[in-house]
Amino acid sequence: MKAVSAEEAIAMIPNGATVMVGGFMGVGTPDRLLDELVRQQKSDLMLICNDAALPGKGIGKLIDAALVSRMTASHIGLNPKVHQQMMANRIVVDLIPQGTLAERIRAGGCGLGGVLTQTGVGTSVEQGKQKIEVGGKTYLLETALHADFALVHAFLADYSGNLSYALTARNFNPLMAMAADTVIVTTEHIVPTGVIAPDHVVTPGPLVDYLIANG
Repeated sequence: MKAVSAEEAIAMIPNGATVMVGGFMGVGTPDRLLDELVRQQKSDLMLICNDAALPGKGIGKLIDAALVSRMTASHIGLNPKVHQQMMANRIVVDLIPQGTLAERIRAGGCGLGGVLTQTGVGTSVEQGKQKIEVGGKTYLLETALHADFALVHAFLADYSGNLSYALTARNFNPLMAMAADTVIVTTEHIVPTGVIAPDHVVTPGPLVDYLIANG
């Protein structure tokens, strides 16, 4: 794990990268990194995230700046700018049921090829997907999701990169920290190694590549 500035971290992300962004309607979202993505105008991004948040908030900042070419998410309903860009063919949106999205990310982090789910069987969701019969029931094979980079926000980090999260701000962050080649973390507080009790560590340090220095 290496401590770097937000500017240095985002400079490593090329245009067109696949990027997972933690958060749920802006809660637990690494805003410092999103602001830097906008400042550096990293474009043609392929995002994997839970939602599009709101204009000017969370993921919405990237939408406002028209930096996203594709979004894989479970909800976009509160951000009209996504709808506008979809209708103008400026962004492709893959909508996935939230539980399926979480499991596909988890599968990517655990080295699995995918997961089986009954969600979407008999609906338009099953189009183009493999069906598998198990125990007399039909499941859809949903393939694992993986990214080049994961942008994660934690409440506490120690000098070794161990992370702990605050309440619902935990959401997708730990899953995404497992499912990307490079993990970049912002945090509310950085503390000496040992301050976070071992049983309070949610994301262990070996998963973290870069920690954004506070101050």
